[in-house]
Amino acid sequence: MMHSEKEETIQIYPGWTEFYNIEVSDKLDAFIKRNRLFDIIFAQQFDRPFLDFMCELANQVRLLAKTKLGARVLSRLLSHKRAMLYFVQPSTRTFISFMNACHILGMKASEIRGTTTSSEVKGESAEDTIRTFSSYVDLIVVRHPEAGFAEKTAWVLNQTERPVSVINGGSGPDQHPTQALLDIYTLERSFEHIGGLDGKKIAMVGDLKRGRTVRSLSYLMKNYKDVTLYFVSPEIFKMKDDIKNFLKKHDIQFYETDDFASVMPIVDAIYMTRIQKEYATTPAKETDIYPTFHFRKKDLANVQSHCIIMHPLPRRYEIEVDVDKDPRAVYWRQERNGMWIRAALIAYLFGVDDEIACEFN
Repeated sequence: MMHSEKEETIQIYPGWTEFYNIEVSDKLDAFIKRNRLFDIIFAQQFDRPFLDFMCELANQVRLLAKTKLGARVLSRLLSHKRAMLYFVQPSTRTFISFMNACHILGMKASEIRGTTTSSEVKGESAEDTIRTFSSYVDLIVVRHPEAGFAEKTAWVLNQTERPVSVINGGSGPDQHPTQALLDIYTLERSFEHIGGLDGKKIAMVGDLKRGRTVRSLSYLMKNYKDVTLYFVSPEIFKMKDDIKNFLKKHDIQFYETDDFASVMPIVDAIYMTRIQKEYATTPAKETDIYPTFHFRKKDLANVQSHCIIMHPLPRRYEIEVDVDKDPRAVYWRQERNGMWIRAALIAYLFGVDDEIACEFN
């Protein structure tokens, strides 16, 4: 007689509104199962050992994928699993990198790129749509314009008899934890010959108020020693107090300025961002491009020889195309790093990271 595996006990959480209003630091355990991260919702879930581990695992995935035999090994790891990419907010890089991360591991992926192609257009609730997905797949990657939607997806599914892992692929102007992961990976790879990320100075430039990439990356700075942040923005787009209070709590030094030129020569990395016009409450003017906060080819002469220029992309006017030719411009490498770190993250969530590591022993 065959016996099915015992279902894991369903954990009962408070109502959604109550749960959502709990401090992030007090609800991180809700996204852990069997002593491993189960859902990836917040950048605050990552500590230094995990970040170091993910960077090494991403390196291993990248090296294996370069050979035919290694790629074959990777493609067999999750060939029995399925993923849903639920991207109802426009995306190019995040979507393609997740899709290819799934392909690298042999994972079959379905996609929905808008609510008009799902039964939500018929009046189905978002909660019922999410539960429908979980009936067919083992992983849901969510990108949504509403802050907290990925968290709500995990909250809903973790109270059902079939919880599946949820990855936040971008949640409104709030968080983008896997972008923060790939940014850390890019920074560590760029600084591997000069002591790593510890002790470095990083300028974050542009729309810091609504830029979820710089917000998420700022949270991760608590894991590194003696990092200094420079928030460079026009007054209207200054970093919000929640991030600044977090940095103060963890004794992370930061400065705010609108003088980009004064910061360029002293930092080790410049993280450019675009103006997030999709979150504007009033119609944006095409003239609102803030040229003082752009990086031009002539600015290359004002930065250190090892200083890297990053951008989460897409860009508009923030970086001149001529800057692309300089080896310090790493944003295209940064983009590709997203595929490797997301493949590593998925491998970790499904517990096949040991199989990858065995290939290097």
